[in-house]
Amino acid sequence: MKKLQGGAFALAVSTALLASPALAQSSGVVAPQYRWLTFLVFAAIIGLTMFVTYRAASKVKSASDFYTAGGGISGVQNGWAIAGDYLSAASFLGIAGLISIYGYDGFMYSVGWLVAYITVLLVIAEPCRNIGKYTLADILAYRNNPKATRIVGAISVIVVSTFYLTAQMVGGGVLVKTLIGIDYKISVITVGMLMLAYVIFGGMVATTYVQIIKAILLVIASIVLVLLVWSQYGFFGGFLQNAVNDGGIQERVRQLLEAKQAGSTAGMSPTELGQRFLEPGLYFTSPLDQISLGLALVFGTAGLPHILMRFFTVPSAKEARVSVIWAMAIIGGFYVLTLFLGLGAAMKVGAPNILLADRGGNMAAPILAQYLGGGADSMLGNFMLAFVAAVAFATIVAVVAGLVLASASAIAHDLYVGVIRGGSATAGEQVKAARIASLVVGAMAIVIGIAAEGQNVAHLVALAFAVAASANFPCILLTLFWKRCNTGGIVLGMIVGTLSAILLVLASPNTQYPNQIRAAANGIIATQQANVATLNAELATSTDAARQEAIRQAVAGAEATIATQQARIAALGDRTTNLIGLTEPLLPLRNPGIISIPLGFLSVILGSLLWRDRRSEELWDEVYVRQNTGLGAAAASQH
Repeated sequence: MKKLQGGAFALAVSTALLASPALAQSSGVVAPQYRWLTFLVFAAIIGLTMFVTYRAASKVKSASDFYTAGGGISGVQNGWAIAGDYLSAASFLGIAGLISIYGYDGFMYSVGWLVAYITVLLVIAEPCRNIGKYTLADILAYRNNPKATRIVGAISVIVVSTFYLTAQMVGGGVLVKTLIGIDYKISVITVGMLMLAYVIFGGMVATTYVQIIKAILLVIASIVLVLLVWSQYGFFGGFLQNAVNDGGIQERVRQLLEAKQAGSTAGMSPTELGQRFLEPGLYFTSPLDQISLGLALVFGTAGLPHILMRFFTVPSAKEARVSVIWAMAIIGGFYVLTLFLGLGAAMKVGAPNILLADRGGNMAAPILAQYLGGGADSMLGNFMLAFVAAVAFATIVAVVAGLVLASASAIAHDLYVGVIRGGSATAGEQVKAARIASLVVGAMAIVIGIAAEGQNVAHLVALAFAVAASANFPCILLTLFWKRCNTGGIVLGMIVGTLSAILLVLASPNTQYPNQIRAAANGIIATQQANVATLNAELATSTDAARQEAIRQAVAGAEATIATQQARIAALGDRTTNLIGLTEPLLPLRNPGIISIPLGFLSVILGSLLWRDRRSEELWDEVYVRQNTGLGAAAASQH
C-alpha cells in the first residue's frame, strides 16, 4: 500500500471520507454540540501565545533581537525551546499515526531523531555557537568566500525549510479540518497568519517562548495519554503482549501482508500476526531502506537550519552544551512515549477508524485522547480531544514560526544584507528586511500547504532531513574540522547534495506512480468484493444476532474500502507517469540518504582539492582556535 499520493487524489479522497456518515460515528471529529469546547480550548492556547508575542514585541529593537533574542536565552530555556522546535507535527501526529498503522517501522523515525542529538551534542553545538552569528551561512562564510557561500547556503536553507514547512502546514490543515469541519484551505491560512504574527512582531524572542510553552504542554499531554493507556493495557512487557494479542492489530497485519503478496499469511496463527506488528518490514521492506533513513535522520538533524539558529540564542558555548543536554532528555523521553501512543491507538481506536479520519494516520493521537476520555458522545472525551488537538496545533504553529524565521534569515541576512548590500545595512534596515522576508516566506508556506494536502507529515519531514544531511551537514562538518576545505568544496557540496537528494526522492517510491496505484487499488477492490460476497453468504445462514451485527459492520467496512479505492482510481484520470515522467521508481529506497550523503561529502572533498582558496587556508588557525575556545566569538560577523 502506498501512502504518499498526489494533491488531486488527496482532495478527492479526503472530501469523500470527511463527508461520510460513518465518520461521525467512528472518528475523532468533534460532534456539533461540543464544538464550542474545541473553540474554547483552541482560543485559550492561542490567546496565551499571542499574549507572549505582544510582550516580546517591545523587546525586538535590533537584528540580534529579531534573529537570536539578543543571545539572552539560558541553556535550560533553550533546551525546552529546541524541544519545542524539534518536536513537530511529524513527531506528535505523524509518528504516532505511522506506529498505529505500521507498528515497528513507524517507531524507526523516533529512534533516528533521538539518536541524532548525540551527533549534535558531540560535533556541532559548541563550534557553531563559537563561529556563527545568526545563520548557517554565517558558519560557512567565516573562512570561505562570503558571497558564494551565502548564496548556496541560503538556497539550501530555503529548500530544507520548504519541505519541513509543508509538513507542518499539512498537519495543521488536517487537524483543524478533521476536528471542526473548517475547510482545509482556511485551516492552512489560519496556521500561516498566526505564525506570521509570532515571527513578524516578536521575532526570536516570541518564537522561543511560544516553543517553550508548546513543549511543556506537549509533554504533559503525552504523559497523561500514556498513563491512561497503561491503565488499560498494562505496563511495558504486559502492554506489548496485549498488543500482540489484540484482534484489531492482528487483522491489520493480515491486510498489510496480503496487500504485499497474496497468500503470505497462510499458516500464520493470530499470535504470529500480532508479533509481526512489533517487527520490521511492514512498511520498510528493505533493511537498506532502514539504514538509509537512519543516516538521513541522524546527520540531517545536525544540518537543520532552524535548529542551528537556536545555538546562537545562548550567551556562551557552555550554555549551548547545556541546552543540548536538556533537549536530549526532553526529546528522548517524548519519543519513548510515541511507542505507547501509537500502539495504544492501534488497540483502542483501531487502524480502520484512524485511516477513516485521515488516510495518512495523522489523527491517531487526538482520536486516542477522545476514546480514552469516554468516546465521541462524552464531554470528557471531547475535552481531551480538543486539548490534545490544540496542543498539536500549537506545536505546528511554533515549529512553522521557527522555520519561517530560518528561511527569512537566509533571505534577509544572507542574501540581502550579506550579498546585495555587502554587509553595510543599518540595524533598522536589517530588521525591516527580515520582516518583509518573513511575510514572503509565510505566504509561500500557505500556498505550498494548500497544494500539498493529503501527505503524511513524517515522510515530508524525512525529505527535509535528506537534503539537510546531504548538503548542509557535510559542508558544516568539513569547514569546521578539515583544513583543506574551501569555497569550491562548499559550493559544489551544497549543489550536488541538494540536487541529488531531491532528484533521488522524485525517482523513489515516495512519489505517485498512477499505474501502480491503479493496480494496487484494483487488487484491494477484488479482495474486498470477495470478502463482501463471503460475509453476505454467512449472514444469510447465521442465526446469532451478535454475529449478524458483526458481519454487517464488516460488510460496511469492506464497502467503504471499495469506495475509497474507486475514488483513488477516479482521481488519477488518464495519468500514467509521476512528476518527472517515470512510470515506476528508478530507486527502490524511500529515503536516498545512503546515496546522497556520501555524494555530498565526496563533492565537498573533490571541490576543495580542485579549488585553491588562500582565504580558507589563512583563516584555518583562527577557526580552529575559536571553535574550540570561543575566544573572539562576538566578532565573528566581521569576517
